[in-house]
Amino acid sequence: MAGRAGIDPSKGLPPPEELLAAPGYVARRMHQAYTAAWVRLVDPVLTGPQFAVLTAVNAYPGVEQGSLGSSVALDRSTMASIVRRLEDRGLIVRERPADDGRKRLLRLTPEGEATLRETDRRARDLDKLLMQGYDRAEQVALLRRLTALTEHWEGLVDD
Repeated sequence: MAGRAGIDPSKGLPPPEELLAAPGYVARRMHQAYTAAWVRLVDPVLTGPQFAVLTAVNAYPGVEQGSLGSSVALDRSTMASIVRRLEDRGLIVRERPADDGRKRLLRLTPEGEATLRETDRRARDLDKLLMQGYDRAEQVALLRRLTALTEHWEGLVDD
């Protein structure tokens, strides 16, 4: 039976227009879609944040754990949890420098390097799918706008 305005609830309801006009709702939908695509097309076990940490450790070998979180937009407790999981999987090692036992320096293991290489290849393939239909200039412009929007939203809650 058709409902209001010819909508058939048995086929699923479209989002209300008010939600489609709310940037937070659209961002959440985009994040959900991205996460589902990541799990299906990139890696069902390694999460996006874990991949970001592996990428950052690869870019900054021997980096101090406490300083890495901000480079991948993770708070201290989330970062510690991710590092612990990556270490448990044998993808990274935490080393204590002789001069400061409080610090933890991070490095990829050979298995971590191999995992990062393969995951990065699949992530780049996903990026191509996500940006399909946009030429290079449009992709650059879209990423620039998304980055600006992200920085603006982060600035709303920064102390």
